Amino acid sequence: MASGLLTGKYGETTTFAPDDHRNFNRHGEAFDVGETFSGVPFEVGVAAAREVSEIAGDAPTAAFALRWVIDQPGVTTVIPGARTVEQVRGNVAAAALPPLSDSQLSDLERVYDERIRAHVHDRW
Repeated sequence: MASGLLTGKYGETTTFAPDDHRNFNRHGEAFDVGETFSGVPFEVGVAAAREVSEIAGDAPTAAFALRWVIDQPGVTTVIPGARTVEQVRGNVAAAALPPLSDSQLSDLERVYDERIRAHVHDRW
C-alpha cells in the first residue's frame, strides 16, 4: 500500500510521528529507500495516489489497488497487512470488485509512466 499512500488519508502536509519510518527514512537513511513509500518521493506519491483514487471511482483506493494485484496473471493469493478489523474488511472487499477495465488499466499505466517510473524503475 506504499506505506499507506494508497489509503488516501495522507496529503502533502501530513506529518508522521518522530519514530515513524515514514518520517525518517524517506531517502534511505535507516534502510533501503524502496521500503518507504515504495521508493517514491512523498509528494509524488500523494499526487499519484490521488490520481489512482480518481481512476478507482467509487471503489476505495486500497481495495482497488488490491484488485489490481488479484488481476495479475499467475496470482492466486494476495496477503495484505492489516492492523484493524476495518482494514481487514476493506481488504476482503477487494475480492468482490470487478476486474479492472482496459480503460482503468491504461490510466494506471499512464500514472506509473508519468509519475512513478523515474523514481523506482531502476530499483526493481
